[in-house]
Amino acid sequence: QQARNLAADPGMHMESLRFLLRDREGRYGAAFDAVFAAEELEVILSAPRAPRMNAHCERIIGSIRREMLDHVLIVGEAHARHVLAAYQRRYNADRPHQARQRLPPDVRKQSDVAVHDLDTRRVLRTRILGGLISEYRYAA
Repeated sequence: QQARNLAADPGMHMESLRFLLRDREGRYGAAFDAVFAAEELEVILSAPRAPRMNAHCERIIGSIRREMLDHVLIVGEAHARHVLAAYQRRYNADRPHQARQRLPPDVRKQSDVAVHDLDTRRVLRTRILGGLISEYRYAA
């Protein structure tokens, strides 16, 4: 029933989707796959006994939950989209990533980091999502 509700949702643009990747959980039966097959989506099953197959996806979902969703009460779909879009902008443009030498994905190369005298420079705080996330930069 949930698959049919999703496919029938006017806000869901099923025509833009090409496939559905799902695990081999027993609760997904032939009826579940048939709903998406009727929408011309190819259902792709994850490999059997491959617990790390979705590791990258689970990592980003965990980051989103820990850094944002555990601290925000979502009141509707529009609000959820707004909050996730704000997080996506921060994640790609400002958030440091350990695997990228503490650089965000949108930064192409590391700039020279200068040591500033904190007594002569003002630090500005930018609040994101009502102060849930704070970013700090030197004032120009």
